[in-house]
Amino acid sequence: QVQLVESGGGLVQPGGSLRLSCAASGFTFSNYYMGWSRQGPGKQRELVVLVTATGGSTNYADSVEGRFTITRDNAKNTVYMQMNSLKSVDTSVYYCNARVGGATRWGQGTQVTVSS
Repeated sequence: QVQLVESGGGLVQPGGSLRLSCAASGFTFSNYYMGWSRQGPGKQRELVVLVTATGGSTNYADSVEGRFTITRDNAKNTVYMQMNSLKSVDTSVYYCNARVGGATRWGQGTQVTVSS
């Protein structure tokens, strides 16, 4: 079955950095777009970034453009998101996602808290 397992979240001060990872299994990873979404306290889940199957193209939300970078390693079935210049508004649960078999699949999420 499809599994997405996120890691790398934590507490960081404003201006700091974190790198999230998502290990995928149960599908042919290199054939699918991957994405990161987030859901802040009291907010709806929002798409942060998408990357194409080859990693050759990305699409970022305006709120993270220039600060976050998505990469993928198809040999390791893993997608990463480097988050720099973090702000308090970035505090959210971050989810890895992929649309496989006509359905969007989600990981369990990893908490990122930006606070001094």
